[in-house]
Amino acid sequence: MTTIIAGDRSGTGKTTITLALLAFLRKKSAHVQSFKVGPDYIDSMFHSYITGRPCRNLDPILTSVSYVKSCFAKHCQGVDYGVIEGVMGLFDGVPLEKAGGTEGQEAGGATGGLYQDYGSTAHIARILGIPVVLVIDCSRLSGSVAAIAHGYSYLDPNINVVGVILNRVGSDRHLTLLETALKPLNIPIFGVIYRQETLTIPDRHLGLVPTQELPELDRLFDRLAHLAQTCFNWEQLLPYLTQSPSLPVPPSPRPPIPQSPKIAIAKDKAFNFYYPDNLEILQQLGAKLCYWSPLEDENLPKDTAGLYFGGGFPEMFAEALSSNTKALHSVKQGIIKGMPTYAECGGLMYLCEEIVDFEGKSWPMVGILPTTAKMVKKLTLGYRQAIATGSNFLLNQGETIWGHEFHRSELTILPEQPLYNLSSWQKNSLIYGEGWHCYHLHASYLHLHFGGCPQIAEKFFRSTLDFSRDLALD
Repeated sequence: MTTIIAGDRSGTGKTTITLALLAFLRKKSAHVQSFKVGPDYIDSMFHSYITGRPCRNLDPILTSVSYVKSCFAKHCQGVDYGVIEGVMGLFDGVPLEKAGGTEGQEAGGATGGLYQDYGSTAHIARILGIPVVLVIDCSRLSGSVAAIAHGYSYLDPNINVVGVILNRVGSDRHLTLLETALKPLNIPIFGVIYRQETLTIPDRHLGLVPTQELPELDRLFDRLAHLAQTCFNWEQLLPYLTQSPSLPVPPSPRPPIPQSPKIAIAKDKAFNFYYPDNLEILQQLGAKLCYWSPLEDENLPKDTAGLYFGGGFPEMFAEALSSNTKALHSVKQGIIKGMPTYAECGGLMYLCEEIVDFEGKSWPMVGILPTTAKMVKKLTLGYRQAIATGSNFLLNQGETIWGHEFHRSELTILPEQPLYNLSSWQKNSLIYGEGWHCYHLHASYLHLHFGGCPQIAEKFFRSTLDFSRDLALD
């Protein structure tokens, strides 16, 4: 069995508590598989650092209900424990008419295929049929904790809240008030976390600071493991984390194509937002992945046939990226020669003429896109339905996909014909045109999960295969 660590709202402390659980289980030398509900990259990095296994995102908006179920079943094989970290509050999703037929029924939506909480933690709990542990921020509560626990437990009869963790408890007296209020509900208290003023993870404009930039992580996770050991009722909690051996095994992927074109993945402190599934899907198709650093490497890997730039924080390392002029030139020349290139968000920014950081300083970049990425205070955030405005090497005109935006930059010049017309999850709410296409380059602020658009991964792979054959003939 696996459980979901859910919150009563955003900021309730479920990430810290999930990390504490993972850290303690790893101290037991256990094999632990973690999952993260939603599109988040950074929380997943912390999971993976602790467990030594890629954390898997469970996001039916970016993928599908069937993909979420198969991903969960596949990666629970051969592990001792499974832990899922939720997103926002338990029932915080989007009202979305995304699926119909059998999949729509499995998604647990209302009649007619309209889901009021599509993509929420509760949605994932329903479709996977697993219990929920609710984290409640008690810092400004006493008796009202019972109303919260009762409401979350009984709002949806298909959600099984098996226990609560009381976070940010102020004192023993405060705990007594909370316990007294909860006692008539017969909801088990799996853990009590007193206020931890000194136990914090640094954050900045897009959330937590990524693991690669934090040298003291091992010490932090030791403290979290100790916290979990002393503050949780493991006799009650552990059975809900112990993995069931009876999950069905998904079918094996199809055999890869014998040729192995080399795709260079930009991976360093500036670029590290990648879904593990995206990389594995490319490998299953037959691609050979090699990692390189636009911060430190002067040239692309030898025989590169394709480039993949994920998101990240290029604005935080703009000076170092700009000073590596040989890497900038190598990337630009590769794209001009027709090397297939896929870039998301931070990768898009890197390919612009320059990045203007939060202090207003300008830093020259690759310059393949005739625009500037400028940091702004406004956060652009949300799921997007994207409709291709024309046909190119990855998309057919009119093709519709789902992606996610999360950035605090904007482009000073937009393309005359954007890659996509975007709309939000609300019906008939066109936002703007977005994304660039030139040469064999696809660059967009949109983050995609290839589990939801495998055709893009396959077309990207095919284009790198063609390019590698052309290289062999030169």
